[in-house]
Amino acid sequence: MSSRKKISYFSANVTAIISVAMVLLLLGIVAVIGVAAQEISMKIKEEIGFDISLKEDASEAQISALRREIAFAPYVSRMRYVSKEEALQYWKQQTGEDLVAVLGFNPLTSEIEVHVKSDYANATSLDRLAASLKRNAAVESVTTHTDHVEAVNESLGEAALVLGVVAVAMLVISLALINNTVRMTVYSKRFLIHTMKLVGATPGFIRRPIVVSSLLNGVIAALVAVALLAAMIYYVGSDGFVGESVHEFLPIESMGAICAAMPALGALLCGVTAFFAAGKYIRLDYDKLF
Repeated sequence: MSSRKKISYFSANVTAIISVAMVLLLLGIVAVIGVAAQEISMKIKEEIGFDISLKEDASEAQISALRREIAFAPYVSRMRYVSKEEALQYWKQQTGEDLVAVLGFNPLTSEIEVHVKSDYANATSLDRLAASLKRNAAVESVTTHTDHVEAVNESLGEAALVLGVVAVAMLVISLALINNTVRMTVYSKRFLIHTMKLVGATPGFIRRPIVVSSLLNGVIAALVAVALLAAMIYYVGSDGFVGESVHEFLPIESMGAICAAMPALGALLCGVTAFFAAGKYIRLDYDKLF
């Protein structure tokens, strides 16, 4: 192979790698945004819950038993017990009024604030849990705020739908771009393919180096995309930009899965596209190569 052809071949491969890397980076960004959106949605839902007002005459033993029951319940993400004294202190801090001085007694009751796991953050589940807890002898009432719950779930559902549509659109566009890039690379080798046909090479023999080369380009492109994606996440999470809090919404397991999937996806898409593109030019007559 002459030096000019080597340079041309190298240039075509570099161009293909860069093009595919940019497309895979775009897909990676969409995947990261999807993971972050899911984590944010989960954290918002886990702020949802209900408040349990305890009876004035509930004994310490009854309250302790109820607290243990709630703490170990499968639907609870976290809970907080607020005694009458703590509620009175909070009221005084917020309003500046001393209810004991005005009324002569503390009218507030002890409460348990319960936050549920995201799977239970809906009106049906909360109403069912509230009905069950109301039967407890120590419970006076349970407030679920179901209107607020439905509004939050509706907003999150709309956001998820928009994000899903954008993700599908970006996926289709990305697949089209990768397909076009690989086909252009194979197109540049069409005369080489025809020459190999003339000397009796089988279709499998002709395809093999083209597909292997495309697979390798896809893996290299994906590794470049992973490096760029990692750099972007690191920069976004730096103190000079958003801050380290952004990493709370990007679990290591999910990021590892995305980084592992990108090389496999790059190799698969490039290899499959190269296979069919090579087949097309293997079948074409010489006159149709121009």
